[in-house]
Amino acid sequence: MVIHMNILVCVKQVPDTAEIKIDPVKNTLIRDGVPSIVNPFDAYALEAAARIKDANPDTKIVVVSMGLPQAMAALKECLAIAADQAYLISDRPFGGSDTLATSYIISQAVRKIETVEGKFDAIFCGKQAIDGDTAQVGPEIAEHLGYPQVTYGLVAEVAGDTLSVQKETEEGSEVIGVKMPCVVTFTKPAWDPRYPNIKRKLAANRAEIPVITAADLPDIDLSRAGLSGSPTKVKKTFVPSRKIGGVKIQEEGAEASAQKLYSLLREAGIV
Repeated sequence: MVIHMNILVCVKQVPDTAEIKIDPVKNTLIRDGVPSIVNPFDAYALEAAARIKDANPDTKIVVVSMGLPQAMAALKECLAIAADQAYLISDRPFGGSDTLATSYIISQAVRKIETVEGKFDAIFCGKQAIDGDTAQVGPEIAEHLGYPQVTYGLVAEVAGDTLSVQKETEEGSEVIGVKMPCVVTFTKPAWDPRYPNIKRKLAANRAEIPVITAADLPDIDLSRAGLSGSPTKVKKTFVPSRKIGGVKIQEEGAEASAQKLYSLLREAGIV
């Protein structure tokens, strides 16, 4: 049975958090000189789509990112790894968008991209971006589009008109079937994303990536985009102070350790 899947993967270019520093005066991220990478959780989403394509070669993978022109580098990296086509959403009215505004703009762009690429059977996202950690954009895209959603996905397989998604839970994992079209957000699975090969890298470097602007989205309500459409306001950014020290409890057995911890907390006046 030949399965024709059309998957959209949402990716974000983020600063490498291992290199992040905070300006002590402005309380903002210092981005100068900080390398940018594809958000790791988005890379897991792309790998999930690539594994579906491994099993179903007629699958088409499209990637989309919203950001500044330099996000082209992240999109070309995705093309080099597994994607067949890429789009960048970028325009001045979109600047300063929070998660609600961002998800609204992306949902509008999805409809535009579908006029070219065909209707998407599934939209894959990382569970969250490492520069914000909100885990809101994927689920909000699903709400804007009216699609069912599964979060914390590990792997997805096609079963007719349904996606079978292995989902991470507090107890381990469970398998959920979701009707397509749908949205799935992915967390870290048991494997790492694949690397690009030279042939794909060369092709990605030559690729022309279309840019979607506000003018390309005639139905968009710009009052819901950018700063004016963003109810979230960041008042302050700071690095929490870390206190050095502590007590390591090494009693025999969990019950003895719990009693020791309770005793120490009582002596400190905490309980």
